[in-house]
Order: sequence, then structure tokens, then C-alpha cells
Amino acid sequence: MGLQLKGPLLLFTPARQLESGERYPMKKDKNVSCLSLIGMPGSGKSTLVRPLATALEYTWVDTDLLIEAWFGAPLEEIKIHLGNKDFLRAEEYLISHLSVERCVIATGGSVIYSNMAMERLRELGRIIYLRCTLDAIKARIGPNPKRGLIIKKGQGIEDLYRERTPLYEKFADLIIETDILSPQECVKKILRWFNQ
Repeated sequence: MGLQLKGPLLLFTPARQLESGERYPMKKDKNVSCLSLIGMPGSGKSTLVRPLATALEYTWVDTDLLIEAWFGAPLEEIKIHLGNKDFLRAEEYLISHLSVERCVIATGGSVIYSNMAMERLRELGRIIYLRCTLDAIKARIGPNPKRGLIIKKGQGIEDLYRERTPLYEKFADLIIETDILSPQECVKKILRWFNQ
């Protein structure tokens, strides 16, 4: 039996709307400003999302956890079941329909493959690229990362890094070097920039 949708995210009704590209009407409020964290796996998105949200007195969301709640299964199991293409479509659908305010959003590393998802994050606020050297990423995620990594057959983490880096840079309003700064220093630097 395949993966079933369950949990609080049934409101997304993916089948018809995922095909048609329809979007729910979004509230337009110039005072609403979220922060979205993008970057490679191991760059520090899940590490920084909570302390940054706490410092800002915001809520936080990790889109990988939303996908797991949506399908009711671990991320790697979802990726295996759906395959890369459909996993990316599901991620795009979920993120492009996010409706949050005063929220720090930790995204999956593959979010930058979807212009629709990135457009939605831009509508919600500002985007921060957590940049990390390839060596640091390898050390953090290990030789065989398992957490839903979207990678083509025959591709290595080095190839993925080279492919994604220009996309992260393209969408970023701010770049933070997470391999040379501690989590606390990263939060302080983001807060200084955000409050300017």
C-alpha cells in the first residue's frame, strides 16, 4: 500500500490543484515579514530556525517536517516512494501554498529547483542563504546522507554542491557563512541585518 496523506495538512488537497497550478488566495500585508533559510543539507537550517525564531519572537516551521506530516512517513521513505521528480513537485506544492506570518522557515535543500516555491518565499519575506564549504558539509552529513537528499543517479555531493550553489546565491538577500560562525554568532548577524 502506498503512502497516504494524513495529519493536519489535508487542507492542501493536492491531486487536482497540483496539476492545475491553482493557488489559494494569499493575504497581502506589507507589514508581514518572514525569514526563509535556504542552503545545502548540513548548512545549519534546522539548527538556526528555533533560536532565530525565539530571538525574533516568531513562530518557526521546517518544511521537511511538514512534508513528513503531510505524508505521514519519514522523508527518506517519501523520497523513495515518490521518486525525485514527484518529491520535488510535492515540495513545490506545499511551499507555494504556505500561508504564515512572523515565521522563520527552514526549507529543504532542494527548494531552489522550484521558481514557484521561491516566489512564494519571496512574497512571505526575506531569504537567507546559509553557506558552508563542501568539506564542512561532508563532515556534518557524513558519507551517506539519508535525509531525503534529492540527488541524481551517479551524482555525488560535490556535483550537487556545484549545481546548487549559484541557485542559492541567486535567491539570497543575505549570505551567512555557517562554517566560520557559531550558531549564536549567525543569529546575531541575522538579527542586526534584519533590524536595519
